[in-house]
Amino acid sequence: MSKIAIITDTDSSLSADVAHSYNIQLVPIGINFGDESFTTGVDIDDARLFERVNRTGKLPTTAAPSPEQFLRAYQQAFEGGADAIICYCISAKMSATYGAAVLAREMLPDREIEVIDTNSVSLGQGFMALAAADVIHSGGSMTQALEVSQSIGQRALLFGALSTLKFLVLGGRLTKFQANMAGLLDIRPVLTLNDGRLEMLERTRTHKKALARMIELMSNALNGRPLEKLGIVHTDCLDEAQDFAEQVRTALPCPAEIMISEFTPGLSVHTGPGMLGLLGVPAR
Repeated sequence: MSKIAIITDTDSSLSADVAHSYNIQLVPIGINFGDESFTTGVDIDDARLFERVNRTGKLPTTAAPSPEQFLRAYQQAFEGGADAIICYCISAKMSATYGAAVLAREMLPDREIEVIDTNSVSLGQGFMALAAADVIHSGGSMTQALEVSQSIGQRALLFGALSTLKFLVLGGRLTKFQANMAGLLDIRPVLTLNDGRLEMLERTRTHKKALARMIELMSNALNGRPLEKLGIVHTDCLDEAQDFAEQVRTALPCPAEIMISEFTPGLSVHTGPGMLGLLGVPAR
């Protein structure tokens, strides 16, 4: 039986502990403040990201992993005994990560490496990698792992609620005037994943109503079905994420485990602190 390694990037919102427990290798997204470079999961997290932005008033840029980083990850997997690799990447419509992973694969033409554009982000992507790892750990084939993970990706639903508009202003997606007007009305955007991109779905009044609206949107999409997988992602607001998880458990047909994860800096830089996301995979 062949040994198949699972690789993904840190925009999957999988913690190092979860990735380790599933034997998944994480390739990190880079964060650059001018000439200073930081590595997600190594020397920067959401809290340190926001502290620096608040101190300097400037947003960093994000950097997709280079082909060389993916090449090292592939080589490490093969040196560890893998016969084949499945690599799950953030949506190619949101990042150059997938392209870098493909270029690295071309450097090893004699090896079996499947690079997947998940057309998703955060735990939508992470749940795909976890599902594949479950299949492999159970003795399944690469084909079976790909089929199960693609099914997860096709069913995944994502909704997010921003707590601040500051980062949309810093990123040039919103003017200060627009943000001030929205602040006066206490408007909070609700986001969703649409065709591989995070987009604004609607606007609500107050953060509390935005969270309730996310639960309502998920309930409507379920149409009576239970949730096979469920996760809460947050940007430096763990206590609120845990409280929100309890609200979700009361309102929706949840699985036994609700995964709570940090959004991670490569994504959080676009949302700001206090963002909560709800990611669910309805049962078939």
